[in-house]
Amino acid sequence: MNDEHNGRKNSKEEQLEAFRVDDKGKTLTTNQGLKVSEDEFSLKAGVRGPTLLEDFHFREKVTHFDHERIPERVVHARGFGVHGEFQLYKNMEKYTRAKFLQDTSKKTPVFVRFSTVNGARGSADTVRDARGFATKFYTEEGNYDLVANNIPVFFIQDAIKFPDVVHAFKPEPDNDIPQASTAHDTFWDFVANNQESAHMIMWIMSDRAIPRSFRMMEGFGVHTFRLVNNQGKAHFVKFHWKPALGTHSLVWDEAHKLAGIDPDFHRNDLWGAIEKGFYPEYELGVQILAEEDEFSFEFDILDATKLWPEEVIPVTIIGKMTLNRNVDNFFAETEQAAFHVANVVPGIDFTNDPLLQGRLFSYLDTQLIRLGGPNFHEIPINRPVVPFHNNQREGYHRQTINLGKVSYHRNSLAGDTPAPASEEEGGYATYQEKVEGRKIRARSKSFTDHFSQATLFWNSMSEPEKKHIIEAFSFELGKVKSESVKQQVVDMFANVSIELATAFAIKIGASPPKGNGSTITKSSPALSQENTPKSAKTRKVAVILTDGFNGPEIKYVLDRLMMEGLIPEIISENIGTVHGTNGVKVKAEHTFLTAKSVLFDAVYMIRGSNKNNKFNKDAAYFIDEAFSHYKPIGATGVGIKWLEVNKLEGKPGVVTGTAPVEFVSKFVEAIGAHRFWERKLV
Repeated sequence: MNDEHNGRKNSKEEQLEAFRVDDKGKTLTTNQGLKVSEDEFSLKAGVRGPTLLEDFHFREKVTHFDHERIPERVVHARGFGVHGEFQLYKNMEKYTRAKFLQDTSKKTPVFVRFSTVNGARGSADTVRDARGFATKFYTEEGNYDLVANNIPVFFIQDAIKFPDVVHAFKPEPDNDIPQASTAHDTFWDFVANNQESAHMIMWIMSDRAIPRSFRMMEGFGVHTFRLVNNQGKAHFVKFHWKPALGTHSLVWDEAHKLAGIDPDFHRNDLWGAIEKGFYPEYELGVQILAEEDEFSFEFDILDATKLWPEEVIPVTIIGKMTLNRNVDNFFAETEQAAFHVANVVPGIDFTNDPLLQGRLFSYLDTQLIRLGGPNFHEIPINRPVVPFHNNQREGYHRQTINLGKVSYHRNSLAGDTPAPASEEEGGYATYQEKVEGRKIRARSKSFTDHFSQATLFWNSMSEPEKKHIIEAFSFELGKVKSESVKQQVVDMFANVSIELATAFAIKIGASPPKGNGSTITKSSPALSQENTPKSAKTRKVAVILTDGFNGPEIKYVLDRLMMEGLIPEIISENIGTVHGTNGVKVKAEHTFLTAKSVLFDAVYMIRGSNKNNKFNKDAAYFIDEAFSHYKPIGATGVGIKWLEVNKLEGKPGVVTGTAPVEFVSKFVEAIGAHRFWERKLV
């Protein structure tokens, strides 16, 4: 299957084309290509007799079915993948010899898998959790995997504790409850007794853990890596993905309801956006640090529970990724995609971060059991776009048909090939870091500060964000049965903020913490979502109307909303055509049975000649719920009267008007604001 043998070009799209099969219009066959004459009945000894063992078609079909499921990932089991491309803005040869980070004219194919961490494959998208953001770059030097999360830090500092934290946040082993949730005793017992988790917990309890969309979610490489240039000089680096639409979140009540109404909310959102041509974009940023500055900060740059504040070490934007194609087959691509932090190219190297060091072993080991052996790199989604040549042979699911006798190095029968490449020829050379020391099971004293950056995070939050964090702690710990664990957590987070710990202690029935709390006053504005880019583009607007609406006015408003890049969807009494004045017709896609306010970013009220009390009550509830989630609401014409039911007119984020041009401008601006936290909710 090597490129030299079949003449394929080195593009991922063309490579995958060779594996695509469209069964439509084809004749049914067995896996051996034998045409099948009957697929409804097994072969029997008489019409009422037993099934015969010789029925090879039945046995092949059922055997394949019996083996269709592979083990799901222990973590990141629920994922969703898409294809795209990456293009560099800025030549980075000063820092790295990686070719895909040097050529600004080249587009590198990518495959991205977004995921939740905790839940099983069948869990809901909108649970409170960290999100995976793994990117596979199909470069001309081989595959590079940037295996990131939407949170820049992690629970633990050393990979030897990874089984412990996963066992703690997974469902409790006695009853396998709760699914996809950390609101239980074992998780919080782990937190209280492993206080290095404090910073990560602050992020998990924040709005970052319930993103509005994969398209509105940052990505962080978490670890400190190295960039190495052609002269062998190295710099430390952290990687960032910055979404063009900004970083936005759900509110907790919304996330709860979405888990029941549309457990595939994030999948549907991403799939639908790409199908409509609204391609998600993310800019790649790097924080770069000279090796001589390794010990210049109050934190250890190799500690995975710490971030590098952007105000101290700025993020430089160097390129853009565009996701522009959905998968053809979820299992073949998304489910079989295998990511590994050790998949690097020349110019990208590792550091002594003890969590990263453990991942370099664990990921490969995981793929071996999930995908049935060592040849998972030959699965189309994992296969590099460049040919591979080595002396590895055989094993489960081998696809390559290797020619010749030689499968060892060194040799004379094949001219001592395949031969290693020199560094000048593109061979990977590990950075020659000087390492010395005694064998020891210990951790650097520079890793012992567990609370300063957790406090930095708290200090950086806006008042609404702080309120949400308090509510998240109150919910999670409110589900914990052990009074001792509750009190331990309260006392632990008093080290982060006495205000925070006192607030949720009252809610969960624990004793207020003692002491004065943290004295740290530093903040990092980059950590607050209040400072993210805001845009109305691709936001979904629920348009509520009935027969008799003002045709010309509504046509203008809907056309303008779509021109501004929004997605209006009509809700009416029945699915189908809704008739307005002047012969204007629109198609209703939803009723209140099939659509709820949590599925939309904004509501536009129009009404019409409707006198159905049930419909009017449903509409009033729809608006009220959207208002309680701080969403923008618009109304024109007769629709304004609907706002009177709940006395919403004139409230923050409620836009009304009689002049369509002025109304649309104000409404789009309100949608771009995302939420109106200043509302006083009764």
